[in-house]
Amino acid sequence: MIALIGATGRSGAALAHALDCPFRAVVRDAERWRAMGIAAPHAVAALEDAAGLRNALEGAELVVSCAHARHAPAILAATGAPVVLMGSTRRHSRWPDAHGDGVRAGEAAFRTDGRPGVMLHPTMIYGAQGEDNVQRLAALMRRLPVLPLPGGGQALVQPIHQGDVTRSLLAAIRIAHQAPRVLDVAGPEPLPYREFCAEVARAAGFAPRPVLPVPAGLLMAVAPLARLLLPRIGRDEIRRLTEDKAFNIAAMREALGVHPIPLAEGLRLTFA
Repeated sequence: MIALIGATGRSGAALAHALDCPFRAVVRDAERWRAMGIAAPHAVAALEDAAGLRNALEGAELVVSCAHARHAPAILAATGAPVVLMGSTRRHSRWPDAHGDGVRAGEAAFRTDGRPGVMLHPTMIYGAQGEDNVQRLAALMRRLPVLPLPGGGQALVQPIHQGDVTRSLLAAIRIAHQAPRVLDVAGPEPLPYREFCAEVARAAGFAPRPVLPVPAGLLMAVAPLARLLLPRIGRDEIRRLTEDKAFNIAAMREALGVHPIPLAEGLRLTFA
């Protein structure tokens, strides 16, 4: 029996729909789980509740968590089973923030624990049910004559479609891991953020907008206004747009056998 933590989140829900083996969902909100219409048992537990989490995971032969990696220490303390954990490539960022710090702490706990398993670090995920960042970006570009981007949007990104994240999780579940392993999972190749925006525009059915290079410092200074213009963009997000987010996925291909789909195909599915 697999215990699936975070089964009502975006990646967790996608995995729950794709699993073809017995599993128990571990969720905070039972009504939200029942609304998903999946015929699988569930247990209600908060990750901050050590005793409740231990009871929810009792008897699990494998624990899969799609919750934030900062919860890894609590999960490892609650079970002795092998684990498949989700992190984030934010752990590679040179800019400190709570999200990245939590991922790094979770990875460190996993490595120190030493049990068999894997932690997958996905980069920007798009195409999940309920995810609207790509759609919001398209809606923004429809309204703007030009697209203001820090440094002209030259920093690299390597987004991955939710379907490939789900396939990576399924592959990780099927592998008999011998030791803790950490893998980055990303799209097939990096591209400048300005080109990513252009691909989004084409997939949404309109011409890409000209890019207006703007100093990152200026955008950060007017971050409250920028949050009105750009989807969920604050000072930290603007700073992150100046940082390359390109990753070697050879280990993903070799260990998991997952070959991610091209961005254009993923966006076509997203806007379908």
